[in-house]
Amino acid sequence: MKQKIVYIVVVILSFFIGISGTLVVTQLFPLKMEAVEKTVKTVSITEADSIKEAVYKIYNAVVVIESYRNGRQTGSGSGFVYKKNNQEGFVITNHHVIEGATSVKVVNMEGESVEAKVLGSDEYADIAVLSMDISGVMDVAEIGDSSKLELGDTLFTVGTPVGNAYRGTVTKGILSGKDRTVSVESSSGNGSYMMSVLQTDAAINPGNSGGPLVNINGEVIGVNSLKLVEDEIEGMGFAIPIELVMASVEKLEKGEKIERPVVGVSLLDVSNSYALYRNRITLHKSITYGAVIINVEPNSVAEKAGLQQGDVILKVNENKIEDVAHFRYNLYKYSIGDKIKVIYNRNGEEKETTLTLNQKAE
Repeated sequence: MKQKIVYIVVVILSFFIGISGTLVVTQLFPLKMEAVEKTVKTVSITEADSIKEAVYKIYNAVVVIESYRNGRQTGSGSGFVYKKNNQEGFVITNHHVIEGATSVKVVNMEGESVEAKVLGSDEYADIAVLSMDISGVMDVAEIGDSSKLELGDTLFTVGTPVGNAYRGTVTKGILSGKDRTVSVESSSGNGSYMMSVLQTDAAINPGNSGGPLVNINGEVIGVNSLKLVEDEIEGMGFAIPIELVMASVEKLEKGEKIERPVVGVSLLDVSNSYALYRNRITLHKSITYGAVIINVEPNSVAEKAGLQQGDVILKVNENKIEDVAHFRYNLYKYSIGDKIKVIYNRNGEEKETTLTLNQKAE
């Protein structure tokens, strides 16, 4: 009995000691409630590849070209001012943009319209030079160097796709290819020819023709031409390298025609079987490429070199000739007075001759 009483007393004392200890600890060391804070940081994002500075550099030098025939607008395109003097600004655009026009107007980025004069144009290079009153000139473009470009370099265009309401549209892409050759059909009925061009995936739409293709420094490195683009191809635009354009600009400013060498022959592609049959020409079975001579002009360079109807031109100075357009492309690399070696096939046998190039104003 005595042990039971002792046990109960110990339990009661332990209970009160536990409560007292808890109260003392609470008073001496109060509980601290920690608040959980969430910090939200503001992140600033900078576009490292922005081209806005380059766009501002070229933007006000770009103009809209409006072509009229007998007072009625027949087409529009783009162009850019490449130089000016105290009275005039000088504009580059495409030949096909102003072809057949009886009058031309230039609209600047502020919407001001002024009359322009066509000083000269060249179908083969697809370029034209215009002059306009200095009052309409807002800025002058800086000319660059397309030979310094590398594949993947950033390029952009500024132009007027569709119409004047969208003037100043900027599209961006890269250099997709250099030294491309494309075949172009002559609008004057002189057959096809080839051009050496730059390829880009920057959008080039109707109305962009004649506008500048520009590098990341805001320098013009090409002149866009929608004439070179197949309708069914997307993401593939072409521009004439600025070096080829500027090589002809000085003569066109003066109204001079661009003179290119001729040899005095009419040609057909080897694949044009029907036309060859009509001209009573039968090719040797070994012939799979080249330009077939169907006519030689009397007293021409070709006649003096011994070329005849039915001969197939295979090479010009070791450059293989695939077709008629390719022949013109290689021929136009040379100047009046140059000598070229021509390899040709006559009745299955290869022969060689040398031509001294004559001139013809186109």
